Amino acid sequence: MNKNDTTQPLYVSTGKPAGRIRQKNEETILAAAATEFARYGFKGTSMNAIAQRAELPKANLHYYFNSKLGLYVEVMRHILELWDTAFDDMSPEDDPATALANYIRLKMEFSRRHPEASKIFAMEVISGSECLNEHFNQDYRNWFRGRAAVFEAWIAAGKMDPVDPMHLIFLIWSGTQHYADFSDQIRRIGGKRMTRKDFAVATDNLIQIILKGCGLTPPAPGAEA
Repeated sequence: MNKNDTTQPLYVSTGKPAGRIRQKNEETILAAAATEFARYGFKGTSMNAIAQRAELPKANLHYYFNSKLGLYVEVMRHILELWDTAFDDMSPEDDPATALANYIRLKMEFSRRHPEASKIFAMEVISGSECLNEHFNQDYRNWFRGRAAVFEAWIAAGKMDPVDPMHLIFLIWSGTQHYADFSDQIRRIGGKRMTRKDFAVATDNLIQIILKGCGLTPPAPGAEA
């Protein structure tokens, strides 16, 4: 799967090669689990409810995933892998305005297409990130520092204003994920669910605000792709 292609299915088996039926069942189970976990949280979700939503016998879930925790962790792994790999291509040689605008668009499109995945992550972090302990380890901290180092290189080269890279990254993450995590709040205030056009307008505004705050000139919409 192209890590920057948000049109692809979110949940695709990444294990050993398997037959089409097995892969299809895994994708179906993971998608159903994401819906249930997003609505009811880890504790409020049962394997039986996931099986019903997936329209598969409960025994099939246990065949592919040993436990509810194992299934939950796998759902989380797919979410984080997609988010993290979309950030990997930035380098000190890039134009920061183009690179940041492109990344913000990718994250906003992820929120539009996969809001449930983002909500699962948000609920997990709010509840203490217990199931993310293995992910947020020293290797992840080193990866994060490597991403922050790209911003530091841009600043040192005079390509952008001196802002704290850590807080800038957190701002981008929170700003883009807000449109998924708090979609109900946005719907109630705006009086309707956000359309694709609404997301495009929100994306352009977010790019404008963040890049201007970094002393950058936002590229024309779509020019960064």
